[in-house]
Amino acid sequence: MRARRRGDGMRGAVALIVLVLVGTGTVAAAPTDAPAAASPVPADAVVVPVDTPLLPRVERHHRGRFNGRALRYRSVVEEWPLRDADGTTIASIVSTSYLAEGADTARPVIFAFNGGPGSASIWLHMGFLGPKRPDYGTRAGDDETGPPTAPPFAVVDNSESPLDVADIVLIDPPGTGFSRVFGETNADRVFGVREDAEAVARFLGDWLRLHRREGSPRYLMGESYGTVRAAEVARLLAGGPTGSGRMDGITLNGVMLLGQSMDGSRRTPELASATGLPSYAATAWYHRAVPRDATLEGHVARARAFAEGPYLQALFAGSRLPAEARAAVAAELAALTGIAAARWTAVELRMDAATFGREVLRDIGRQVGAYDSRFTLPLAASGGDPVADDPAMGQYVPLYVATLQAHLREALGVRTDRAYNAIEFRRINARFWKGQPPLQDDHARSLAVAMRRNPALRVLVATGHYDLVTTVGAADQAVALSGMDPARVTMRTYASGHMPYIGAGSRAQLAADVRAFVTGGSSNGTTP
Repeated sequence: MRARRRGDGMRGAVALIVLVLVGTGTVAAAPTDAPAAASPVPADAVVVPVDTPLLPRVERHHRGRFNGRALRYRSVVEEWPLRDADGTTIASIVSTSYLAEGADTARPVIFAFNGGPGSASIWLHMGFLGPKRPDYGTRAGDDETGPPTAPPFAVVDNSESPLDVADIVLIDPPGTGFSRVFGETNADRVFGVREDAEAVARFLGDWLRLHRREGSPRYLMGESYGTVRAAEVARLLAGGPTGSGRMDGITLNGVMLLGQSMDGSRRTPELASATGLPSYAATAWYHRAVPRDATLEGHVARARAFAEGPYLQALFAGSRLPAEARAAVAAELAALTGIAAARWTAVELRMDAATFGREVLRDIGRQVGAYDSRFTLPLAASGGDPVADDPAMGQYVPLYVATLQAHLREALGVRTDRAYNAIEFRRINARFWKGQPPLQDDHARSLAVAMRRNPALRVLVATGHYDLVTTVGAADQAVALSGMDPARVTMRTYASGHMPYIGAGSRAQLAADVRAFVTGGSSNGTTP
């Protein structure tokens, strides 16, 4: 997930994509009805002139059925200016809200964002939370790993959306989606871990105030780098001298983390191999690279026990490990992953996700996806791009981009000549780290701080067995070492990938767990 060399900075940063403001206490946000005008800059611009008009507020009324419940709801698309202490607009956040008609303020609100940094909320919007989702088509099957990759694309009703129990607000940070930065000099004021979290925290407070929902239970849902943002926002919302500089006193009822990437402080090659092994084993089991002598859960449990014991000890022994012990470890790695013991020995018993993805199905000439190892593409003719050539991202991105654009235009009534920036690499991701290697800190501790401040705050961690980017093992370790109260943390694992809602069965189970969490009925445990 992070670069080992300076030249690998882009590759390390983008590994968190689906995996994202300003000086303390200086940003204010408010919706506007100002009319849009023809843009004097390219439609996909991230930075625009300071006098660029905002999008008009668009509201539409809808009907749908969610979890078997008929619901009347409205959609509201708003562009919120982010202003500094002098009242100057420095950036904007565009939000898409789905709000039940006639609901009182006791109805919960889920604020959701994806990651990157540099990613819009397209994935959670169309994949799980929104009222519509992509039609994966008959070729995809129940696990939806064979989606259409060329037009025509279609949308269908998303009955799993938790709109029956909560209102939903999808957030696109500055530079993503339709959101923008106003003036080049303001880019560094919105791109950065702290700056980004401050902006989103202030946006949440202003949204609650201007929509008159201060009394509503509120939840965050972050995915990939969005879990870093969720942890930092949860900490900042309370305010204080070292937070916003004010005593804001905003607390959360819950934080939901999908594909968590909070702790980058311990990502040594040895530890990454150990925490990744259960996901490698799950991948091998799925593709029948190993005999199915056990269930998925049984095979993963065997890998986890080995990873936490003999394997971790062997990795840290390094060259001191006796030859006989080395051979025994390599043999067990081969049994768990289907990759020959000789290959494991050649790479000093450790393998990163990219190497594993190329090795596990090499005998049939296929590469598995890092973001979802159920997806495959041929090994031959890869362009080497860490995202565009990833077998998962490369296949499902076209479907998501096309269906969101159609949904915004046709169902939500958004009319603009702006391009919707689904993911921005060079113009946001590469600038976000300000020359530093990405994610060197333990952001899980920020969430632990928020939980200490608020004894009612609960956390749901949702991870996919087939996620090789943010693995189940890494999630377990991040939570265990964070200082979070384990009694208030619910861990869930799904037979899916980095986006645990891809697959009919996993999406339905995730939806059930989110509903239970929001309504207060979740409990600790693991869902197969």
